[in-house]
Amino acid sequence: MIKTALTELLGIRYPVVQGGMAWVATWELVTAVSEGGGLGIIGAGNAPTDWVAEQIAQVKAHTEAPYGLNVPLFSPWADEVIALAIKERVPVVTTGAGNPAPYIEPLKAAGATVIPVVAAAAFARRLVRAGADAVIAEGLDSGGHIGAVTTMGLVPAVVDAVDVPVIAAGAIGDGRGLAAALAMGADGVQMGTRFICADECIAHDNYKQAIVKASERSTMVTGNSIGHPVRCIRNPMARDFAELEKRGVSEEEVIEFGTGRLRLAATEGDTTHGSLMAGQGAALIHEVLPAAEIIARVMSEAEASLARLATLTTADGG
Repeated sequence: MIKTALTELLGIRYPVVQGGMAWVATWELVTAVSEGGGLGIIGAGNAPTDWVAEQIAQVKAHTEAPYGLNVPLFSPWADEVIALAIKERVPVVTTGAGNPAPYIEPLKAAGATVIPVVAAAAFARRLVRAGADAVIAEGLDSGGHIGAVTTMGLVPAVVDAVDVPVIAAGAIGDGRGLAAALAMGADGVQMGTRFICADECIAHDNYKQAIVKASERSTMVTGNSIGHPVRCIRNPMARDFAELEKRGVSEEEVIEFGTGRLRLAATEGDTTHGSLMAGQGAALIHEVLPAAEIIARVMSEAEASLARLATLTTADGG
């Protein structure tokens, strides 16, 4: 059994957090992950507040285990969703795509554990000073919106910068990733792409199979021209997006072209015109499994990896 400061902080059995992915991190997946011993997280995305309220109600109805809510701060509903999280006393709130500092104190006053996603050590340090209980260090190898530093470079830098639990994210698809994260000083991992390929995830099967078939070279990054890089699986839509950027079309045209593409892939299964957001860890995913089995395998693989590492050292250094 692997126990860390994160499992103690969140009251979960295993140091595994599910990414709060828009459109697909719904109550069905969240409940399965939390019941499986990890931390399931509702993905608020750009959804209106009433939809988020229904997701919270369904999670509460289906599990008594800890769960969380991810709020991307670029959402036009962010203020309302944060207020809802306070009202409903959501136990864990993660944030991304913005500065959550103004929200930390009121969330904590309502009993929430607040965990921002960070892409730089300096930002992590700033948010911990503002009261963040832990941070998610998310590398550019992850799927969806990304920063500029790899997971391998970012995680140790964040661990050195703060004195709260650090959750590693980006290209982590199995237990070897968890073992590596622990070796870098993290207290757990967040996995998004891996949980898209869970039985309980409502993502369209076409989306799941695109991930299962992916190799380590299957993803690409678009959106750099507008300052919002996104990693997704290479497909006609992604190539067309990159071509628009190469031609130097206006920011408005780029945004218009990309709007709604994730929903198209995730809910309608359009793998030609939709955005198949996924991290480089997709190469490690070979089948769709129940969420609880995914977690159990990750833990077994991590323990095996840590045991192997222990055999590489000797008491006398000989």
